[in-house]
Amino acid sequence: MERFFKHIPATIIICLLTLFTTELQADGIEITISKGRGTTYSLLNRITEQTGLFLIYDSRLIENDKRVRVESGSYTLEEFVRTITGNNRLNIKIEGNHLLIYIPADAEDTITLPSRDKAPPSLDSQNEVTFFSLSGRLKDRITGEPIVYGTVSVDNYPLGTVTNNNGDFKLTLPDSLLGTYIKFSHLGYLTRTIEASLLSGQELTFWMDQRIIPLQEIVVRAIDPHKTLREMLSARSANYSKEPVYLTTFYREGVEYKENITLSEAVLKIYKTGINYSTSSEQVKVLKMRRLSNPDQKDTLVTKIKSSINSSLLLDLVKNPPDFLIHTGNQPIYDYSHTDITVIDDRRVYVISFKQKEHITAPLYRGKLYIDALNFALVEARFEVNPEYVKLTKDDIIIKSSRSIEIIPESISYIVSYKPYDGVYYL
Repeated sequence: MERFFKHIPATIIICLLTLFTTELQADGIEITISKGRGTTYSLLNRITEQTGLFLIYDSRLIENDKRVRVESGSYTLEEFVRTITGNNRLNIKIEGNHLLIYIPADAEDTITLPSRDKAPPSLDSQNEVTFFSLSGRLKDRITGEPIVYGTVSVDNYPLGTVTNNNGDFKLTLPDSLLGTYIKFSHLGYLTRTIEASLLSGQELTFWMDQRIIPLQEIVVRAIDPHKTLREMLSARSANYSKEPVYLTTFYREGVEYKENITLSEAVLKIYKTGINYSTSSEQVKVLKMRRLSNPDQKDTLVTKIKSSINSSLLLDLVKNPPDFLIHTGNQPIYDYSHTDITVIDDRRVYVISFKQKEHITAPLYRGKLYIDALNFALVEARFEVNPEYVKLTKDDIIIKSSRSIEIIPESISYIVSYKPYDGVYYL
């Protein structure tokens, strides 16, 4: 049985996309409030409740958790925002179904927003390429919990990043993409799409709404998980690239213990062959790398996990199917069940759960496979080594550790996802 090792690659292919928004006027829109006490965030959320507009603002401008009290009554949008925040320098602007709250560029201590009057430069321009960045975090609107491994990408193009364990992200793009749209998505949540120029240079909190599938949209029928897996494997040549592609990816591995950290990072150029070729023919070039460590700490822990760039390439599950995707031998080792229907990137997907059979005591896997209901593409896989037997993987996973300390793995988990571009899915 092959082992797979943790890594989340970020595919970068730069393209242009021109979209337009219809600007509405905030004049005449009023917010009525009868109970004016709560946090800044909860009161500002009245705007979304009453108008359907989603708010965009730099989290450094507004203190979300501050307790506020305002008089009951009716306010214009601008009056309401300034009253709640206590900041009379704030201006507002409606873009599509979003309300941008900002400080004008000519005010003191401002965060400058990009001009949209001038067309963005072409990627083919001979001028020096300049960049803009956007950063922030994704949170669940109801629970306030961070959304881990949420996707932040340029709409319709495979350029983007994912959020970390705190829901934080940072994305740097060339100025020529200021006219494109940024898409925020995650399993089971409504996708949000916002023009890049509204986000440039800001640090924002995006509140994501859970996606509820109405019962009338669901055709109740029995889904055979084994048949669904066979359909997925049969459709690989149609759904995934048969041609080689170049990917620019980010790689990180490291160990953190108390105040000690050992971290290696690299930007890689990968020549990735098509679905019908072996990974042995794939090539990797290191474009930039760095290593961070603080070995001077007295309380040191030396640990080396068996992870590598090659291991990351093996995580291309549709190209290198692991034992839970293909059946080897006459005796099946996994049980499968169709456990849910959900949505990823506004497309309905079947959720196929799997786990090793009870009589098997080897450290195998359990998890969920997310398969597109229309084209049977595997769009995401979340799996882990069976927690009952994960300690047995010690010698397979840990190849170096301090002599005085015994290292025992408690959990080993993976997330692998594929994104479509022109109808073809890429890792």
